[in-house]
Amino acid sequence: MNILLVGSGGREHALAWKIAQSPLCKRLVCAPGNPGMEALAELRDVKAVDADGLAALAREIKADLVVVGPESALEKGLADRLAAAGIPCFGPTAKAAQLETSKAFSKNFLERHDIPTAGYGVYERLKDARAALDVFKPPYVIKADGLAAGKGVAISPDRADAEAEIERMLGGRFGAAGARVVIEEFMAGEEGSLFALCDGQRAVLLGGAQDHKRAYDGDLGPNTGGMGAYSPAPVFTPDLVEQADERIVQPTIRAMAAEGMPYRGVLYAGLMATEDGPKVVEFNARFGDPECQVLMMRIAGDITPYLLACACGDVSALPPLEFHPQTVICVVLAAKGYPDSPLEGSIIRGASQDFGPDVQVFHAGTRKREDGQLVAAGGRVLNVCARGDDIQQARERAYAAIKKIDWPGGFHRSDIGWRALERDEAQEG
Repeated sequence: MNILLVGSGGREHALAWKIAQSPLCKRLVCAPGNPGMEALAELRDVKAVDADGLAALAREIKADLVVVGPESALEKGLADRLAAAGIPCFGPTAKAAQLETSKAFSKNFLERHDIPTAGYGVYERLKDARAALDVFKPPYVIKADGLAAGKGVAISPDRADAEAEIERMLGGRFGAAGARVVIEEFMAGEEGSLFALCDGQRAVLLGGAQDHKRAYDGDLGPNTGGMGAYSPAPVFTPDLVEQADERIVQPTIRAMAAEGMPYRGVLYAGLMATEDGPKVVEFNARFGDPECQVLMMRIAGDITPYLLACACGDVSALPPLEFHPQTVICVVLAAKGYPDSPLEGSIIRGASQDFGPDVQVFHAGTRKREDGQLVAAGGRVLNVCARGDDIQQARERAYAAIKKIDWPGGFHRSDIGWRALERDEAQEG
């Protein structure tokens, strides 16, 4: 098969690493890709938001499958263009991707189909949004309606902070993505990410992970796109997974098909484990980042037949995916100043060394200078992932690898996986 993989981040590097191992993959092209993917695939300089250019590239290389990494390509309608050209695409149409690209659409959809989620309201005018705070209790959850690179969510402890966040969002902080805001009731509980592979009519669960959104240790600081993740996530007990599948995943796929928007690709359900069972925090229309990285390292078998089945077949007809029994952890190395104003251009040394069979370093925001030096070119720059027999061993391996990377311009959290570690320690106690 000729396969085109769209994107340039750590998620796409992990997908390229996994797809390249498939005996079905004859030719892998990544657009635009990053320096970490150079050894795995051909790189073509077509941006993820250039849907027309990507469709043309897929035709040029006679792609048998296009795998879409970032949500921006889905919002631009890449899957629609590929469908018109008869090219199978792992990723939903622009209409189906509204489950992620519009929080207002998603919340209305969930309410319409009685799928459990937090109470909410959608507002376009500052006056209306402020008045709506009378209905909700602190802490207030404020979300930009559109795509904001994982940063368009604020949890405000009091009304003054909530009003300031609303004013910033509606005032243009996130551009068009903040033209509407969604205010939600706060849900108490532990959050995790559950993934399902979908072919438009059916969905099969892939697995779960838990990420860390805050920038600094102790879950402090601003929200980010994710500073680390681990899988499996102990929050996903067998009972919780069964409830989530029956009450959330399967009803969502059935309802999307019934409304004329069959969903193909991976459905990321961000869930809160509440006293009343799992509830939807948000949907994403693609693999999470950095959750994708830990999932790809856990999968023992070939992922490619499942990607193809989602695009043009029956995913339930395939045998269950095989997984390594170990725990996998991912620690994100970010540029200083992230998420608000990350510093670019700092030199990174030692990222390509051999860290051993249980460690992989995925590039998330890097570029090569003309002199061959690897430098930071984004907010989240490297993903250091490690397998271990338990969360403690995986953590030790990941942080040991980080110490071998020479990058003064970066920072990372030192407590990734703390919830799972606390559970293990409590059980031992």
